[in-house]
Amino acid sequence: MQAILFDYGGTLDTNAVHWFNVLWGGFRQMKAPFSKDHFREAYVYAERRLAQAPLIQPSDDFYSLLLKKVRIEVDYLIEHDIWEATVAEQSAMVRGVADYGNAYVHRNLERVRPILKRLSQHYNLILVTNFYGNIQAVLAAYDLNFFSQIVESAVVGVRKPDPRIYALGLEAAACAAEDVVVIGDSYEKDILPAKFLGCHTIWLKGEGWTKEERQDNGAADVIIEDITAIEHLLLSDKG
Repeated sequence: MQAILFDYGGTLDTNAVHWFNVLWGGFRQMKAPFSKDHFREAYVYAERRLAQAPLIQPSDDFYSLLLKKVRIEVDYLIEHDIWEATVAEQSAMVRGVADYGNAYVHRNLERVRPILKRLSQHYNLILVTNFYGNIQAVLAAYDLNFFSQIVESAVVGVRKPDPRIYALGLEAAACAAEDVVVIGDSYEKDILPAKFLGCHTIWLKGEGWTKEERQDNGAADVIIEDITAIEHLLLSDKG
């Protein structure tokens, strides 16, 4: 292998726990008085709104992004009479959930950062991510300066699962698909398009959007359940 193409969201930041589940954990910690199904509605609404409107600025780090995202979710819950709360209670909920999500990422990256540093000494690391145009600010804030190139959906105009975004990753890596391994948490968005292009694949399988088990895992060359497993897979023979 010459290059590794990493997904970011759900892979490096949460160790294959879907962001819906991370944020729901924050709402539960804040003792939110509404159901998980009601929050799912708010989560889907926020994701669609952020995809449609340029609310995230290139300078926004991830904590700033979380504050905006959770604010949209809380507004949805209020406007649809799912939750009744004062302005002060809403603000406390937004900040509390954003704090929870940011701390969650920090804890995971404490384990991931040294592995990425070691990998970068032996492989060309490329980031291929569906993001909002601010991934550079996110990486800088989390001290993740290990990627030689970044392919971000909001910048290149192509989103996963379109294989073209991974084709752009291969161009950035400047090597053939058979010399590249793709690591991601989404079978549909990462593993299938990468395998379609001929890349090697490592599927970080975890707590996804639903609890349904896939019956067809054939596009994944290797399945792992913790991101730190890549250290043994990719560094064991590097000394």
